[in-house]
Amino acid sequence: MEDGNLFTDALLPLAVAIIMGSLGLTLTREDFRRVITVPRAVAIGLVNLLVVSPLLAFGAAEAFGLSAVFAVGLVLLGASPGGAMANLLTHLAKGEVALSVTMTAVSSVLAVITIPIYLGLAADFFDAADVSDQIDIVPVAIRVVLITIVPLSIGMYLRSRDPEGTDRRLPLMKRITMGVFVVVVAGAVISEFQMIKENFTDVALAALTLNVLAMTVSFTVAHLSRLNDRQATAIAMELGVHNSTVAIAVAASVNTELAVPAAVYSAFMFITAGAFARIMSRRNSPTAPPSQQAAPA
Repeated sequence: MEDGNLFTDALLPLAVAIIMGSLGLTLTREDFRRVITVPRAVAIGLVNLLVVSPLLAFGAAEAFGLSAVFAVGLVLLGASPGGAMANLLTHLAKGEVALSVTMTAVSSVLAVITIPIYLGLAADFFDAADVSDQIDIVPVAIRVVLITIVPLSIGMYLRSRDPEGTDRRLPLMKRITMGVFVVVVAGAVISEFQMIKENFTDVALAALTLNVLAMTVSFTVAHLSRLNDRQATAIAMELGVHNSTVAIAVAASVNTELAVPAAVYSAFMFITAGAFARIMSRRNSPTAPPSQQAAPA
């Protein structure tokens, strides 16, 4: 790992923990039970998120000929779980929020396994020698636990102790979360500004391609699997709006250059996802013409 600084060593992990803790405040055990009660939609969403998205990242990195370190960083981003922002945009798009929340919750837990695996696979596939030498799977997994599972669990515990009080504080927490997210992305951009400036075109095109492909492919797969529009919307949003703060934090713990794709991706993912939300909001509206409403799954 490169020599650290206050941002990557202390502020960044703390910021990600705050974001994951606030996500935990919105979760209940029911969000995890939904894996059993509505298994088909959850399974299709998770396969898209945990398998399709990383594979698309491999493909985009290869197609645009990214340097090894940026290719690994893009795969790391593609393998990251969904986040609270995806839940919010699903709500704005009138998608199935409960499905979105369940995918976010489960993928955040599974990230302890999937992120180290895909990080190692990408480093080997792209022959990223400089990165491979710095990757130690166990410390990466422990770091993911500390910045995701622990604060997520604390947030869920606090909610279980005072559900009504938590609901009253959620609007404030959401504003704080958004502010922290902006700080994390801005900090990542500032810390690697020269490198991002020099490589922005290549990295941006690859990241944008991954973003659009992930939403398009996942939405199509959901429809081919006979899920309805609201469910397909939730799945597409989950793949379009990754928890890039987790990707940035994990990347910075290995090699700060790895964080560049996630930082660039974060700069525009809300534009594409926002446009998609606007389109689907009309399509998913109960007042939409019957021809625009999907049949039930």
